[in-house]
Amino acid sequence: MKRVSGIGWLLVLALACGQPGKKAEKAPATRAFPMAEIPMMITEPPRRAEWMVQHFWDPFTRADKLYYCDSVTVNGVPVEELEKQVGLFATLLPQLSIPTGQEAMKAAFGRLEAFQKAQPEGNVFSKTSALISRYFFDPNSPVRNEDLYLPYVTLLAASDLVSEKDRRQYAWDAKVCSINQTGTPAADFTFLDTAGRRRTLYGIKADYTLLIFGNPDCSACREIMAQMAASPEISALIAGGRLKVADIYIDEEIDLWKEKKDAYPKEWINGYDPSFTIRTDRLYAVRAVPSLYLLDEKKNVLLKDALPEMVLDVLQNL
Repeated sequence: MKRVSGIGWLLVLALACGQPGKKAEKAPATRAFPMAEIPMMITEPPRRAEWMVQHFWDPFTRADKLYYCDSVTVNGVPVEELEKQVGLFATLLPQLSIPTGQEAMKAAFGRLEAFQKAQPEGNVFSKTSALISRYFFDPNSPVRNEDLYLPYVTLLAASDLVSEKDRRQYAWDAKVCSINQTGTPAADFTFLDTAGRRRTLYGIKADYTLLIFGNPDCSACREIMAQMAASPEISALIAGGRLKVADIYIDEEIDLWKEKKDAYPKEWINGYDPSFTIRTDRLYAVRAVPSLYLLDEKKNVLLKDALPEMVLDVLQNL
């Protein structure tokens, strides 16, 4: 399980949709994605950003004029253009607080679902929801964010627009997203270190703990080691005891881990899960490696399954 980094992973979806109605046939076949216009009286940048994410999907889901839809067109917008807008939406939300972002996700779902129910022959709900799922939940997405995806997937799991089979899958995805949310205490667990000592996550004492679920054969994991070693700021945090790094192996090939355990930095805490509890009990939803969590002194989650560059940026600026 190795991640693909960068924006180049974007995929064009080709999901089926219904036939366009009579009104849609009178409208132009395609159009640019209609952007929401922030009211001029809102001048403060934070309020403008908040208004934009709350109303991002309003013009696209207006039903006063219907547009064509097929496998490559969504309410008149080419699917490639729609995907770019979902990507923009996914980059705007993390700039705000998590509660604000979650409310924006609920608003997006409400607009898309209401439009689909009013125009059941279209494909707005299915295609846009599929893109939102890819951007916010796919482990290869460079903007994945389980905290923000949680309210959307929870609503998907309860929507009558979704098949019973898909609702069950979305319910499981919602459960995955609810584990170790940002701002909550991280789940404790027991592991064995390189000396065979039994230790716990909460037994690690430091201002900050960087928890890494990795693999000795993971090239991305080795890149993180090199980047951290090259950072004087991070090295100083580790040397001063403010930061502890715990790399935990959760797969079953323990002999492989033992063969390569010396490759890890000596100043790191290196161990493995002897009972495979982390994976089987879903204490942590490790969907791809490396999976990084930054914890505070009390083991509250500061960053959840975060991109390496995000973690490194935070650590270098502590």
